[in-house]
Amino acid sequence: MSSDDSEQFGFDTRAIHAGQRPEPTSGARAVPIFQTASYVFEDSEAAAAYFNLQEYGNTYSRIMNPTVAAFEERVANLEGAAGGVAFASGLAAQAAVFATIFEPGDHLVVSSALYGGTITQVKHLTRKLSIELTFVDPDDLEAWRGAIKDNTKALFAETIGNPAGNVLDIAAVAEIAHDRDTPLIVDNTFATPSLCRPIEWGADIVVNSATKFIGGHGTSIGGVVVESGVFDWSNGRFPVVADPSPAYHGLAFHETFGVYGLLMKLRAETLRDLGACLSPFNAFLFLQGLETLSLRMDRHVENALATATWLSHRSDVERVTYPGLDESVYRPLVERYLPRGAGAVYSFDLPGGRQAGGRFIEALDLWSHLANVGDAKSLVLHPASTTHRQLSDEELVRAGIGPGTIRLSVGLEDIEDLLRDLEQGLEAVGREGARA
Repeated sequence: MSSDDSEQFGFDTRAIHAGQRPEPTSGARAVPIFQTASYVFEDSEAAAAYFNLQEYGNTYSRIMNPTVAAFEERVANLEGAAGGVAFASGLAAQAAVFATIFEPGDHLVVSSALYGGTITQVKHLTRKLSIELTFVDPDDLEAWRGAIKDNTKALFAETIGNPAGNVLDIAAVAEIAHDRDTPLIVDNTFATPSLCRPIEWGADIVVNSATKFIGGHGTSIGGVVVESGVFDWSNGRFPVVADPSPAYHGLAFHETFGVYGLLMKLRAETLRDLGACLSPFNAFLFLQGLETLSLRMDRHVENALATATWLSHRSDVERVTYPGLDESVYRPLVERYLPRGAGAVYSFDLPGGRQAGGRFIEALDLWSHLANVGDAKSLVLHPASTTHRQLSDEELVRAGIGPGTIRLSVGLEDIEDLLRDLEQGLEAVGREGARA
């Protein structure tokens, strides 16, 4: 299916076919794994044209690979983007975006309710790159507006905050960003394009950790960046994108490649120089994951809502943050941006702090205690001790994480079995509390 005729097809059809036709030499229906480091050039002129970006062709698998290209095009198609570039991890994808559009002296505004690894990344990466950083409450539109300065070059947030379950008012924040000629970058990992497509609501760049729901089985690490192709990178505020590049023979990427300008710079310079390329085998596994993404997300959402509803009625649970609950303050935003469901990752709080959290997790049999989300298997974690361990107490509060906060990534198992295991964990906490 080519990108030209894909718009006439539905989401699930495109999740199976977009970015790929049967392999012409062998007729293989599945996307082949092009496990090669490099490619034979037709002749010297062709090789020079590829390296000068005068023609598009494969040069080296650190920069491009046919299996990876199929994955990039499929994700871009599903997100409604102009194109995409894949990376070795979700954090590599984010870092590559920052390295491409920022230069020393610029300013970044980010949500305070983010994955702990992202908060750590932006804190230390921006410091090393001499980029100013401001955290804001993602629910406070005036905070977003007030944080923007003349040197602000991007706003960054997650569709669904990790692990507090904040739902971003994407259209409103995008409008605030665009009023100041600034792009909005959205991490769509928890929603995936199956549940939400931020570009349709005004986002300019979308990043996904493919490790999570896109892959769906906890087997591979990878990330992908897609771009709308709408933002004007030649508006005078982004010389690092629009001006002739000293790293590429004076090439002006936005002028030369138009809607693909940022993506070409992201690939031809940033991916080339950072070297954080996605392996073709991982790309193949992610393509398999995309084929069942919509079906899996429906079951993830169904189980997540059921577990969250069950927990919300427990007297031994203090708070449940699932935004899909009727009583959630984010319910109106869920109905607007996530009508098919509010994802499958959320948190709840136990009385008794860290000790209660530890007892609860250790009493579980079915839920796996590990640092990942988006697996077919149900997963559990204590964020303050793991993914958000590097955060200060103040940063933990801003992220919506308390000492007794438990994060769940709800999988595809039978709901009766999941609830029975959660009951076992809560009973263990209660027994220990009674003895104390």
